[in-house]
Amino acid sequence: MTEMVYGAVPARDVEPVLPKWWRTVDRWSLSCILMLFGIGLLLGLAASPPLAERNGLDPFYYVQRQAVFGGAALLAMLITSMMRPQLVRRLAVIGFGAAFIALALLPFFGTDFGKGAVRWYGMGFASVQPSEFLKPAFVIMAAWLMAAAQDLGGPPGRLYSFIIMVLIVAMLAMQPDFGQAALVLFGWSVMWFVGGASMLLLLVLAGMVVLAGSLAYNGSEHFARRIDGFLSPDVDPTTQLGFATNAIREGGFFGVGVGEGQVKWSLPDAHTDFIIAVAAEEYGLVMVGVIIALYATVAIRSLVRLMRERDPFIRLAGTGLACMFAVQALINMGVAVRLLPAKGMTLPFVSYGGSSLIAGGIAVGMLLAFTRTRPQGEIGDILRGRAR
Repeated sequence: MTEMVYGAVPARDVEPVLPKWWRTVDRWSLSCILMLFGIGLLLGLAASPPLAERNGLDPFYYVQRQAVFGGAALLAMLITSMMRPQLVRRLAVIGFGAAFIALALLPFFGTDFGKGAVRWYGMGFASVQPSEFLKPAFVIMAAWLMAAAQDLGGPPGRLYSFIIMVLIVAMLAMQPDFGQAALVLFGWSVMWFVGGASMLLLLVLAGMVVLAGSLAYNGSEHFARRIDGFLSPDVDPTTQLGFATNAIREGGFFGVGVGEGQVKWSLPDAHTDFIIAVAAEEYGLVMVGVIIALYATVAIRSLVRLMRERDPFIRLAGTGLACMFAVQALINMGVAVRLLPAKGMTLPFVSYGGSSLIAGGIAVGMLLAFTRTRPQGEIGDILRGRAR
C-alpha cells in the first residue's frame, strides 16, 4: 500500500565499502605493488647494513625504517584507492597547493644534506621532499584543467596547466633536480597528447626542451658534469656508475648469491638510487626481469582499463599517473646500466626513502581508484540521454 500511494522507493547501493572495493579494484596491479614492496624489503636487508655500519647504527636500522614508511605508504594507497574520483580530485587540488608552496620555499628553508641540491626539509627524525608529493597532485590538477577545457565554454585549461608545469619545472631545475623536472614534463606531455594535442605543438615542445637542455648544460656545472660523464666512452671504476656497472656484470644470469654481493660496500646510495645494482649482483638477471615485469604489468593493465573509461578527467589523470610511475622506474634502472645520465631518482616501492614511499603509495592509490571497475553504460545510451 505504501508503494501504491507514495511510489516505489529507489534501491540504494548498500554494499559495504570493503567488499565493493575488492570487487572493483585491479587485483593484479595491487598484487604487483605488494610484491615490489616485498622485494624492496628483501633488497634492503642486503643493501643497507653496510651504510648502517658506517654510520654507527643498528645493522637493520634502515630496513626497519623502510618497513615503517612502507607500511604507511601501503595504508595510504589502500585508503586512497577506496575513494571516489571526485574526492581524489578535491584532495589532490588541496595537496597540490600545499606542495607547491613547500617547493617554492625550499631555497629559504630547505637543506641539501651535503648532496649539492636543496631538495629536502630537515625535521630531525626524518626529512620531507616536497617534489615527491607534488608529482601526483600536479597530474590530477593538470588533468582536471585539461578535461575542463573540453567542455563548451570551459576555461583555457591546457594553457593554465602549461603555465603551472613551466613554473614547477623551473623551480625543480633551480634546486637543481633535473630528473624530477623531466618526469613532470613527461607526465604533462603524455596527458596533453592523450587529450588531443597536435603533433606540431609536440614538436615545438620538443624543440623547447632541447633548447632548455643546451642552456642548462652551458649554465650549470652540476648538469654538465653528469652529461659529460654519461657521454664519456670510459667509465671511472671508482664512481657510482662504475661500481654499479661492475656489479651488474658480475651478477650474470643467476647472481653471485644472497649476501655475497660487494657493491653495497662501495656505493653510498646502494639502498636508494642504485638498489637495482644490488639486485642484479646478488640475484642476477632473473630478479631484474621479475622487477621489470611487475612494473610493466601495473602500467599496461592500468592503461588497458583506462581505454574503456569515458570520463576525460579520469582517463587523463590515470594515464599521467601510470606513465609517470613506469617512466620513473625506467629512468632509475636506465641510469644503473648507463643508458641514461645520472638522475638521483628512486625505484618506486623498492628503494629506501620515506617521501618517495609514501608519495608513491598515494600516487598508486589514486591510480587504483581511477582504474576501478564502474558501470558506464553503452555509448548509445549516453547519446540518447543527451538527445533528450
